[in-house]
Amino acid sequence: MIPETFSYGTQHALQTVTISTLSGFPDKGYWIIFIHGGAWRDPTQTALNYFAPAASILTASEPYASTTHAHVAGFASINYRLSPHPDHPQDRNITDPKEYRAAVHPDHIADVQAALAFLQRKYAFGDRYILVGHSCGATLAFQTVMGRFRNQGPSGGGSGSGAVATGPQAILGMAGIYDLRLLRDDHASISAYQQIIEGAFGAEEEPWDAVSPAVVRDEKDGIVGGWTAGRLAVLAHSVDDELVNVRQQEVMREALEPWSSSSSFQSGKKLVEMLAVEGAHDDPWDKGIELARAVAFTLEKLLELQG
Repeated sequence: MIPETFSYGTQHALQTVTISTLSGFPDKGYWIIFIHGGAWRDPTQTALNYFAPAASILTASEPYASTTHAHVAGFASINYRLSPHPDHPQDRNITDPKEYRAAVHPDHIADVQAALAFLQRKYAFGDRYILVGHSCGATLAFQTVMGRFRNQGPSGGGSGSGAVATGPQAILGMAGIYDLRLLRDDHASISAYQQIIEGAFGAEEEPWDAVSPAVVRDEKDGIVGGWTAGRLAVLAHSVDDELVNVRQQEVMREALEPWSSSSSFQSGKKLVEMLAVEGAHDDPWDKGIELARAVAFTLEKLLELQG
């Protein structure tokens, strides 16, 4: 499994997607598409180091090599423009503009949309994909299926045009951030949370609600109307997570109830699953074991829904 990296945009060096195709598998296999975390700003978290440990386990270790592997057409992992990080300062005067990290919303989600559009054009997998996001990557994954963002096309120098045509059949959100204001309020004594959110979304708090997947509940702008192709949402969380508390998982489960109850004969059953994982905030992807288990769990549940 040798990964290749492609550019999906022209404005920034971070507009890339790393891909590993699994040859010899039928077209009905699923693409597993990863979106890394890092609070919208951490340059040490990348597309490659997020997905590589889990992908290696899924393709080479049992029981996944003889079960999950057979249903995977390929892996892709998305880099996107980042906001400034105080621990990784850059001098604008001497830094190449294509390397300078100064992203603000909607740059992050626009890049993810552009990357998905690029992948759709290149591999034409339709809705046969699972979005996997960690922390703010889970925020981005669910933002892609919110009506508010699906009605906006990729922008910011991406090579796509128009909104991503088809949403994923499943989303796995791990240690996800789904309500920005709630995250800040639950950690009011720690100034870094306010700084992180302001750095990515600005100081005005009302727009925070408008981009939070668990807060936007109306059908037009939220997930109910935006994720018509969806069949499965998996919300994974560890009791040992020291950065994102379990209330984020709980409010997202509540927010997904209208979506799951919108099942019909035409759309099929829609399911929300809660998954307990082990380890500190970054352990599941850093070690790869729990992320691989969560991906396998998601794929297994999705295949069961397909009957």
